[in-house]
Amino acid sequence: MAVSSPEQPLSSSQIEDLRLAASKLLGARRRSFQAEMALKYCEGSARLAETVFGWGRNNVEFCLAEHRTGITCIGAQAACGGAKRWEERFPEVAVTLQQLAEIHAQQDPSFLTTLAYTRLTAKAASEQLRSLGCPDEQVPAPSTMALILNRMGYRLKPVVKAKPQKKIQKRMPSLITSKPKTSKQIISNA
Repeated sequence: MAVSSPEQPLSSSQIEDLRLAASKLLGARRRSFQAEMALKYCEGSARLAETVFGWGRNNVEFCLAEHRTGITCIGAQAACGGAKRWEERFPEVAVTLQQLAEIHAQQDPSFLTTLAYTRLTAKAASEQLRSLGCPDEQVPAPSTMALILNRMGYRLKPVVKAKPQKKIQKRMPSLITSKPKTSKQIISNA
């Protein structure tokens, strides 16, 4: 559907491009873009923008109001929504965990990164937090504990255990110094 406006008509491929561009944007940027396009190509009409671009009329009216007043509405979803991280819910236990990890931490041997490696396993960290008197509801599962330690900047390294040495047959000193006897030597000794 081509739209005639004071500026220039839009072809169907241009309308599709504008729809695609709007779909790639989020939040206030998207609303600002939709308001600009509604003003430029639809003479500021939310109904016409709904017909041409397929955007919701209420949303375009909201976009135009933001554009007209210059006040950008910011949702509270980002600030208030979602679950808080374990470190934010239990800051005292998080400090204790960081102290435990720091005791077991060591610098990367190559000194190429600032990461600290810890030989403390997630299961051992959970057990130590419990032994220090932290309630069970505040101590996360081992898989979550590993994520928390990674977020704190510690990388878990598997503990390299001592490998048993292979059994090597010991040579007997008599075999090394003595030579095999020939049949003549055996007969002469008899």
